[in-house]
Amino acid sequence: MNLKIITPERQIFEGEADLVQLPGSDGLFEILKNHAPMIASLGKGKIKIGNNNEYQYFEINGGVAEIINNEVLVLAE
Repeated sequence: MNLKIITPERQIFEGEADLVQLPGSDGLFEILKNHAPMIASLGKGKIKIGNNNEYQYFEINGGVAEIINNEVLVLAE
């Protein structure tokens, strides 16, 4: 699936991901391919991006995530 992480200053990530783990307001949750459409508020924590068994991490202070049609858009602080 395609993932974009955007902050007020710049886009910090755009690329393919097999999984995305996000720090939701009520705890961690994970997005996999063909996830149901959703919008979620994010809390402070780390975004974990997995692709081909390699992982990257980005620290955020909150934000919003939109998931639709294998597109994940994260607007983060």
